[in-house]
Amino acid sequence: MRRHLQGVHHFSLSVPDIDLARRFYVDLLGAEEITATQWEPGNAWIDAIVGLEGSAAKSFMARLKNVQVEVFEYTSPLSPPVDPHRPVNVNGYTHVGFQVDDIQAVYEAMLEAGLTFHTAPDLSTIHVDEDGRKTGFAATYGRDYFGNVFEIMEIHQDDNIRPI
Repeated sequence: MRRHLQGVHHFSLSVPDIDLARRFYVDLLGAEEITATQWEPGNAWIDAIVGLEGSAAKSFMARLKNVQVEVFEYTSPLSPPVDPHRPVNVNGYTHVGFQVDDIQAVYEAMLEAGLTFHTAPDLSTIHVDEDGRKTGFAATYGRDYFGNVFEIMEIHQDDNIRPI
């Protein structure tokens, strides 16, 4: 059987505040915003795709190096309240992982920006040899401004996990 998958183009999420989402993805993670759009109720083509009646939203797409993120703020229909502390063991998508070059620096910048983490990154899992080469990886989970879980990872040569 022929496989037609070429790769992951983007992941998407719905948020209650698109400007705050831009702060996370563009300002903190350094994504490049490539499009922004919006639509009003009455667009039957979009309603059919998203499976909603009378939908309206603002959105943007941003490139995060090897994948893109598409963010929506639906103004119609409005979302019911979401538990900002939804545990990661609840079925469904649990997190998105971002590979970074300096986990401690990213962690500190995100804390300063008001984000929370389940725990600080454990840097003891990254080893430096006598030539200055690093091996191993470090990771931690945080929550964006809306309670969505994300992971930041610093990955060096390691048999257990491959970098992008």
